[in-house]
Amino acid sequence: MASGISSDKIDLLIYGPSKPLIEQGFSDQYVLHKFETQPDLERLTPDVAGRIRAIAVTGLVPTNAAVLSRFPKLEIISSFGVGYDHIDAKAAAEHNIVVTNTPDVLTEEVADTALGLFIATAREFIKADRYLRSGLWLTQSYPLSVGSLRDRKVGMVGMGRIGQAIGRRLDASLVPVVYHSRNPAAGVSYKHYPNLIEMAKLVDTLIVITPGGPSTANLINAEVMSALGPRGIIVNVARGSVIDEPALIAALKSGTILAAGLDVFAQEPKVPDELRAMQNVVLLPHIGSASVVTRNAMDQLVVDNLKLWFAGKAPMTPIPETPVKGR
Repeated sequence: MASGISSDKIDLLIYGPSKPLIEQGFSDQYVLHKFETQPDLERLTPDVAGRIRAIAVTGLVPTNAAVLSRFPKLEIISSFGVGYDHIDAKAAAEHNIVVTNTPDVLTEEVADTALGLFIATAREFIKADRYLRSGLWLTQSYPLSVGSLRDRKVGMVGMGRIGQAIGRRLDASLVPVVYHSRNPAAGVSYKHYPNLIEMAKLVDTLIVITPGGPSTANLINAEVMSALGPRGIIVNVARGSVIDEPALIAALKSGTILAAGLDVFAQEPKVPDELRAMQNVVLLPHIGSASVVTRNAMDQLVVDNLKLWFAGKAPMTPIPETPVKGR
């Protein structure tokens, strides 16, 4: 931790996993204080905490009201990632703290991941890879995959930037698309279903790309899976909390649905043994945006939002709950 700070310096807390591009992105005008976990923050003295004016949140670390209360001079939180359910946006707004995230720069990467996960799940690519590596192909051909994109209709759960990018890819693949969200998305021609169960009954694939948080916790539950039916495939590139994980395991075991492709989990990086043992599930370690080029762009946006703020300008990507006023 830095010391000997002059009054004209900007004290910045870098909170979460180490990210060199973010840490190296600030001039000598900034004094950096780096802590990776919420318990680590206990080492912050009241004097230092009282000088913190900005936080760069670099991962899914809790940034709740208790954390925010430590920093009476906090002006802005610049968060890495498009989702921000780990940040108490309401508490931030109540204390006039602006929160930014990193949308847009990861949209196409996550959409690529969603489509790839969908294809790999429906066509059993990972299972087929294991089959070849085991030597079984030398004795018998791999059986025809039950799933295919050719006879499917996708119900998108969420139709924001990433949902629309996934939709474009499905259009190119000649896969029909409809969607569920609380309200119809502006400028979107796909049919909107305000009722998720009704949509699930009419499609055979759900691709989940809705925000996490209490309002969507266990949105994809046993009732939704039953409505989806035995040909059903669920792909989740949103948050693990959106799916009732025990209900999903039960549905996969019983044949209530056919398969699942998951990039996120309820208690990641811990993944239930039942899921890891299943052949009809494709599992990814939360890599939706995890390419060098995209993660570098996300890191840079975290830095740029903070630099703009302290230059007296509006940050590029404030979240809706904390709109920037007077800049």
